[in-house]
Amino acid sequence: MLQQFFLLSARVAGWLPQAMITRPGEWLRLSVGLVLALGISAWLCQFLFGHDIVVALTGPLAASAILLLAVPSGALAQPWSLLGSYLIAVTVASVLATAFGASIEVACLAAGLTLLLMFPLRCLHPPGGAMALVLVLAGNWLEGPGWALVLPVMTAALSMSVCTLVFNHLTGARHAKATEPGNTHRTLDPVAERRVGITDEDLDSALDEFGEFVDINREDLQQIVRSTERSAMRRHMRDTCAAQVMSRDVLSVTPETSVLQTLQMLRHHHVKTVPVIDQNGVLVGIVGLGDLMGQVDASPGRLFAARMKIWRDQPVSKWMTSPVISADSRTHIVDMIPLMSRHGLHSLPIMDDGKLVGLVTQTDLIAALHQDLLMHL
Repeated sequence: MLQQFFLLSARVAGWLPQAMITRPGEWLRLSVGLVLALGISAWLCQFLFGHDIVVALTGPLAASAILLLAVPSGALAQPWSLLGSYLIAVTVASVLATAFGASIEVACLAAGLTLLLMFPLRCLHPPGGAMALVLVLAGNWLEGPGWALVLPVMTAALSMSVCTLVFNHLTGARHAKATEPGNTHRTLDPVAERRVGITDEDLDSALDEFGEFVDINREDLQQIVRSTERSAMRRHMRDTCAAQVMSRDVLSVTPETSVLQTLQMLRHHHVKTVPVIDQNGVLVGIVGLGDLMGQVDASPGRLFAARMKIWRDQPVSKWMTSPVISADSRTHIVDMIPLMSRHGLHSLPIMDDGKLVGLVTQTDLIAALHQDLLMHL
């Protein structure tokens, strides 16, 4: 009997979907956001258009709020998806209700036609279909059916969009797609990360193979793939961190060091960048050959030699890059590679407790990767 109970429990558990990979803090954020966004939007509609309008629109609005808060970066939860789908819904519902009256059949037709129009207009948002159905069925009950509902519906949609955008921003949820930095060398080549491994064409092909709608776009899929690759590489390279590969005898200059002295140091030690440290030992900038050579290609003229002399004697602080992108000694090598590649860095200062403790260069990374490759041959 007990064995049969366990078998039945296992079978029932197999029917359940996999647990969502979210944290309890995210559950609380979504719940609070739903209460605030729905409450504000419903109050505004009630204040402007009356109680009956709120009763009719609250169901689709609540569904929209959950989507906008739970998957803010998804294609179904973008502002245009909400506004466009609601505009289609109220238009289709008004036309069909005016032509054929309010009935279950007309309401279902309105929902289906609304869904059909969302695809070519790139505003797929499931609650929009529910909104069309509600508007047809509630048209006779509400005072001012048909086109009179356009203003209340779009006001509710705009209010919900603004409320969820503000709440997601204040609570740190990712909404807008971050723009990736361009090629720092100002050439037509893609950034280094896009020239190796999985390409945009590979991602588009993978999405196309599904043959059905998937609520994920290329940018989100790329982020998931890159994160997965880094996780696998981190496991592969174990605990190789900045402290193990960095140079500890770090050359540096002060903000008052002249351009000429800095160039001489770079040439003598065969390095391309050098940190700038103030008198208190604080890293205030970093300067490289590219920074210092900015005046060399200036238009020549009678005063060119004089300008060069002035330039040589200028403090390096005038040409250094600040603030400085840095890492700490516990940063894994897998995390340093995309950081340096994405920003086109020749070296990465390593900071512990506000002090410069080392420098990781491109050469250091190549040596560490080569050593790891030899170990796994």
